Amino acid sequence: MDQDTRWLNKYEEVMTFIETNRRNPSRHRIEEHDFLNWLKANRKALNAGKMKSERVEKFRKLLEMTEQYRRKNQYQ
Repeated sequence: MDQDTRWLNKYEEVMTFIETNRRNPSRHRIEEHDFLNWLKANRKALNAGKMKSERVEKFRKLLEMTEQYRRKNQYQ
């Protein structure tokens, strides 16, 4: 599996997670750390201008979605 395929798979997983749970991955739940770390690493790459151009548009959409659920209390 090449890097682009892996990235797309993780992208889909994170999108599905946020759509299903209507919240962002929590840093307090160990099983969600993979998603959280992936988001953080890609956000850093985007900000540093090191993200591949074909990924930028998709990732920006994902970030918009994370903004909607920013500071969302998972217990409500």
